[in-house]
Amino acid sequence: MIVPANMLSDDALRGMIEEFVTRDGTDYGEQEVSLEERVEEVREQILTGKALIMFDSKTETTTIIPAEDLAKIQQQNAEQASE
Repeated sequence: MIVPANMLSDDALRGMIEEFVTRDGTDYGEQEVSLEERVEEVREQILTGKALIMFDSKTETTTIIPAEDLAKIQQQNAEQASE
């Protein structure tokens, strides 16, 4: 399920983004990028529709995905539901 960013408080949105950008395996290349810069970059992507907040009701967790990945995820979910 997509969670509209405007349904979250500023603090909740920031907390979700901070958790996302500090996950293990998140790589920003050779150049070190500050937490604030990473948070702001992801926040802008969410607010411009380039990234989406997704809630998984099975695991009760959220993640942030590129908007172009939504169709792929929906297809995978449909395939799993038909099994």
